[in-house]
Amino acid sequence: MFFKELKRGKGAAFLLVFLLAGCEQTEVVKSLYSVDYRDSTMGTHFTIKIPQLPDNVESQALKHSIKLRLDELDSQFSTYKADSEISRINAQGSGDWISVTPSFGKVMTEALRINKLSQGAFDPTIGPLVNLWGFGPDPSMMEVPDRETIKNLLLVTGTENILWDSERLRVKKLKENIFLDFSALAKGYAVDEVARLLENQKINDFMVEIGGELRLKGVNSTGDFWRIAVEKPTIDQRMIQQVLAVSDSGIASSGDYRNYFEKEGARYSHTIDPGTGYSIKHAVVSVTVLHDSTMTADAFATTFMVLGEEKGLELAKEQNLSVLFILKTDEGFVERSTSQYQLIEQVH
Repeated sequence: MFFKELKRGKGAAFLLVFLLAGCEQTEVVKSLYSVDYRDSTMGTHFTIKIPQLPDNVESQALKHSIKLRLDELDSQFSTYKADSEISRINAQGSGDWISVTPSFGKVMTEALRINKLSQGAFDPTIGPLVNLWGFGPDPSMMEVPDRETIKNLLLVTGTENILWDSERLRVKKLKENIFLDFSALAKGYAVDEVARLLENQKINDFMVEIGGELRLKGVNSTGDFWRIAVEKPTIDQRMIQQVLAVSDSGIASSGDYRNYFEKEGARYSHTIDPGTGYSIKHAVVSVTVLHDSTMTADAFATTFMVLGEEKGLELAKEQNLSVLFILKTDEGFVERSTSQYQLIEQVH
């Protein structure tokens, strides 16, 4: 990974915004890229920028290959599509081994690895609780559930209720209502897959962004590291906190200050603690993670939002990760970060 810090403010940061807004929208800047591809996938938008294509790579053919791969991944991981691979697995009963595709297997293996590292804070079976709180396919259901319903759903969550055979690429549900959901790392995996496709075409400079998760390689159209703005976690307006110059890294973020609902004066985040079944209640409002794998960064960002400041920092340090935590206090936003993240704020 390579980084430079270009600008730093006093507050907090959350969403990763590819490049700086404003000049990025001009036709002059767009013309500097051989590929500036924008479309939708996996319920969100994506952008791919490539300054220069190799002579033997044609732009339209490349876009077609990218879209085909993204459509394939969407057909595997979307919980909104009844015929997706994950939906078919969720619809099947317990007790039988279910074969899965290699891509599904890679995501399953990483989900279970981080589940173990986090002692259950990252849980790919938490889907029923997320849906119960109204943050799933039916957003109109945003209500505070009763304790008994939460208690009952906790009985059908937890990775101890599934068996995973990584060698034969098959999974077995030990309880009927186990519901897998890879939304906390599937977009990151999709970013990695598009990056792999580009690298296989000998493309050495690119930016891939899907739903705010990024992978950056080489340099941008001006020959500089890719400029990535980190947004302050303010609700009413969008403001840039700091701008980093990044190359050869994946970046992912997670936060609770835009996806939530309020009821009787209380605020409920979309991030659900698998241990309690309730919305998280701590000072961390956003987390940013940098890692060679965007899938891994994506999963860890969610994990740290669940764990909170102290436990999250402890795990981040154990795993030698570059992580920025933003806390909301009575005095304003406070930043906490690992030593690895602090190092990337220097010119290398």
